[in-house]
Amino acid sequence: MESGQRTEVVTVVRHVPVGQVVTERDLGEASVALDPVLTAVKAADRGDVVGKRAAVELTPGSLLSQGQVTADSLVKAGEQVVPLGLKPEQVPASSLAPGQRVQIVRVPGEDQQDSQTQAEPISAHVVKVGDPTPGTGASVVDVAAAKAEAPLLASWASTGNIRLLIDGGS
Repeated sequence: MESGQRTEVVTVVRHVPVGQVVTERDLGEASVALDPVLTAVKAADRGDVVGKRAAVELTPGSLLSQGQVTADSLVKAGEQVVPLGLKPEQVPASSLAPGQRVQIVRVPGEDQQDSQTQAEPISAHVVKVGDPTPGTGASVVDVAAAKAEAPLLASWASTGNIRLLIDGGS
């Protein structure tokens, strides 16, 4: 009976990766017959989501809900961002996404013996994944690690002798 009632809601018109700030240009509006179970942002509340960060990947053509945006930063207090320049063989083939939990391990270099004592892995989470470099496939992955471990991680990254592991459930 209520299927003829239409509601003006906010839609996504441009791809917005996780963690990116949502702008006016990313959003549109549509008039839809809205099921009461859905929690789409009403067009009148559009200003409430502009300037927030995408908590999930936002895809064009979808309705926007409040749970898909956040005012929180991906980098928490007590963390530092460390850029990791990684070759394709240093990262699992699975896609990385902002917010994903990872472990970074130090591995022996070509001039080091396999029996060398290895440090414990460093826990972090992905903040941003750069585009692969044409020709080499290398990319920069920004990770947030505990402030106490970030300098060590940066040191490891400078040698190129690291591997990135994806935590289960990420």
